[in-house]
Amino acid sequence: MIDVKNIQRIYFAGIGGIGMSALARYFKSKGVTVSGYDKTETVLTKQLVQEGIAVHYEDNIELIDKQAQLVVYTPAIPKDHAELNYYRDHQYTVVKRSDVLGAITSSSFNICVAGTHGKTTTSTMVAHILQHSGFGCNAFLGGIAVNYNSNFWASENNVCVVEADEYDRSFLKLSPDVAIITAMDPDHLDIYGTAENVEQAFIDFSLKVKAGGTLLSRYGLKRGNELKAAQHLTYHMNNEKANAYAANITTNNGSYQFDVVTAQWQLKNVVLHMGGMHNIENMVAAITVAHQLKIDDEKIKAAVSSFKGVKRRFEYIVKNEKVVYIDDYAHHPDELRALLTGAKKLFPGKKCTVIFQPHLYTRTRDFADGFAASLSLAGEVILLPIYPAREMPIEGVTSEMILDKITVEQKQIKTKAEIAEWIKHNQSPVLITAGAGDIDTLVEPIKKIITEQNK
Repeated sequence: MIDVKNIQRIYFAGIGGIGMSALARYFKSKGVTVSGYDKTETVLTKQLVQEGIAVHYEDNIELIDKQAQLVVYTPAIPKDHAELNYYRDHQYTVVKRSDVLGAITSSSFNICVAGTHGKTTTSTMVAHILQHSGFGCNAFLGGIAVNYNSNFWASENNVCVVEADEYDRSFLKLSPDVAIITAMDPDHLDIYGTAENVEQAFIDFSLKVKAGGTLLSRYGLKRGNELKAAQHLTYHMNNEKANAYAANITTNNGSYQFDVVTAQWQLKNVVLHMGGMHNIENMVAAITVAHQLKIDDEKIKAAVSSFKGVKRRFEYIVKNEKVVYIDDYAHHPDELRALLTGAKKLFPGKKCTVIFQPHLYTRTRDFADGFAASLSLAGEVILLPIYPAREMPIEGVTSEMILDKITVEQKQIKTKAEIAEWIKHNQSPVLITAGAGDIDTLVEPIKKIITEQNK
């Protein structure tokens, strides 16, 4: 295992990635000289620069730190990347992000949250409860916690809350004391090939839980009975067969109140100011972990009530009596179904319009039917062209694959450039933007138009 304790200079290839930036912030907090490259400037990379981290956007070996003792890269970096190849050719220590995260957490008490969806919100909930209650933790998250406007924070308590990423089997390099598995649905089939291989990776992850540790998995997971740990508990939104579940759920203007029930203990009148019924389930998991850590009940409830959510996870951008605008990272059929179902239950009787940007050609090809079925829950659907990320186009794979299968009458494809004009002339009581690509760059322009319209 690499030694990260004595690193004084570190370089990140792909520093703007959500997981990479958390590591960059970690090393910066330790007084290390941090610099890196990313393809494009974003809100996140601008924040890193403001925090004293040098970032450039041109693949140019003249701009790299040639004194770097460690070079970290993300799998999204192409194989012909000049900077990365320079480091390799000159025998620098070059490692993946997952190797560094494994090394950082090798000697800490680790709460690792995994799942094909739900892991970002759940890990942020856990980390927030620990931080807000005074328990303290180091958080390495896959999203920006609204309470802290960051995906990383530090603590003197040697406890780490880590979002455990299944992409490229990265999470198998972690050593959890407590592990959460939220979902084991097929995803990243470009890496795994089959749904069975995805499921097996999560089973392998459960075997990484330390002796005497605890595994908490969502009740009803396919092959969930094959997950192994010294103590294996289950949770669910409302299934009483689970070890922990929510009861007496009520809604009030986009917020929820509920009880958490187990055979051994109960936590009554929990208030969550975050939309989406699935987020009640995520919070049940987070509260169960907090209770295992013996955090006081009233401190847990206060932390939950103060939780402001995660950017792009059922995030209210505009919310008033005339219009609700929600932005979400959903990029898998199950996530979209949860998003749209949650919105419809919170705002019954109101027309829901969703603008969705498919992410990856392979994912669109593999899940076109599922995307169409989920999107058909909306009253109106607008699709953007596919966001390719790391992939090259696949012949015949376009957003039309999804559009043709959607059953609602009001459906169309528009470019990003056309969306603003459409918003100006079409108002929906509930508007949702969703996707993992660059659709987030539309959020502020849409917010501005809606705000002007409703003055």
